[in-house]
Amino acid sequence: MERAAFVLLAVSRRSERGEKKHANVRAAVLDSPQRVIPARRRAIRPPRGSWAPTFENGAFKRRPSPIKLVKAVFIFLLSGLILLFYLVFYGFLAALFTFTMWVMLQTLSSDIPKYRDRIASPGLMISPKPDTALEFYFNKSDSQSYAEYVSTLRQFLETYDDSKQAQNIDCTPGKVFDQNDEAVKKACRFNLSELGQCSGKEDKTFGYSRGTPCVLVKMNRIIGLKPEGEPYIECSTKDEGTVQIIYFPPGGLIDLMYFPYYGKSLHAST
Repeated sequence: MERAAFVLLAVSRRSERGEKKHANVRAAVLDSPQRVIPARRRAIRPPRGSWAPTFENGAFKRRPSPIKLVKAVFIFLLSGLILLFYLVFYGFLAALFTFTMWVMLQTLSSDIPKYRDRIASPGLMISPKPDTALEFYFNKSDSQSYAEYVSTLRQFLETYDDSKQAQNIDCTPGKVFDQNDEAVKKACRFNLSELGQCSGKEDKTFGYSRGTPCVLVKMNRIIGLKPEGEPYIECSTKDEGTVQIIYFPPGGLIDLMYFPYYGKSLHAST
């Protein structure tokens, strides 16, 4: 009896290095000369995954699943809608804020503050600036001890020089100078001679070299203020009777013709 054999050889090669593998040989040997059983073929299964397989040219290929495509499109559209919502939302807030600021600015004036009820009475400014607590320390025999005081007074009175006051007008003393109907407000002329010995014309040291120092007191300007009666400034010493105070102009009076004040943009030369 002849013995028949069927041999199935499978040879594979490495794709990257080009080297041959050892051949794996599987053989099915049958004792019967009349029956030859072929090697069992393995069923080709489609690859697993979330993709729908298609069979082309004897091989399975993956193609995107319709469900996954719909889900991806839905996520993309949802992200776009969320982004659009926030763009519209914050754009609306910015437009609302801008409109609110514009409406508020329409109620304000560049010349006159809207709210002026917090200042009950005007404050005072002193020149030269005292060392501590309205106290001045100097030696009339030492010019260096009061040189800074004199320099400060000269700088303060430069704006009231006769040459710079020439552009202002002569006003009626003792009368409020109303200019409500005037588009451009005018300032009244101030004459330095009204300061007497503290004008710096006769005594360049403003009395510090003689031990009789001058201290200038200026009232802060308040828009629209119209004093009742004649305003004046009165000073007092810490120890009564030790110092004699002389006022220029006499009595420390402030003439009514310098009132009211209409703001820096309108009274630039005040």
